[in-house]
Amino acid sequence: QVQLVESGGGLVQAGGSLKLSCAVSGSIVKITAMDWYRQAPGKQRELVAVITSGGSTNYADSVKGRFTISRDNTKNTVYLQMNSLKPEDTAVYYCYARVTTGIMTNDYWGQGTQVTVSS
Repeated sequence: QVQLVESGGGLVQAGGSLKLSCAVSGSIVKITAMDWYRQAPGKQRELVAVITSGGSTNYADSVKGRFTISRDNTKNTVYLQMNSLKPEDTAVYYCYARVTTGIMTNDYWGQGTQVTVSS
């Protein structure tokens, strides 16, 4: 059984910073992609940032230059450093991981963590 546990969300004023963490646990052989998504009220879930097992990253245009995704493969943890936060960044943030356990590869999601940015 694989679990993704997120932490680090909260309430912050515009211009502030938050750092999200997502720890993956279970019978893990390999984790390939680790991503962060977000979903604002009344909107579809959108991809925020991606990091491959080799460390290559990609970002949504709306967060480029403000957010940084990183991962610690020794801890099976992915991070999202969010700076210069804007009210439009308010959403539930979800981490995602593609995990190989034994001979199977599946997609897993965290439970979500609320980020609220006040103006």
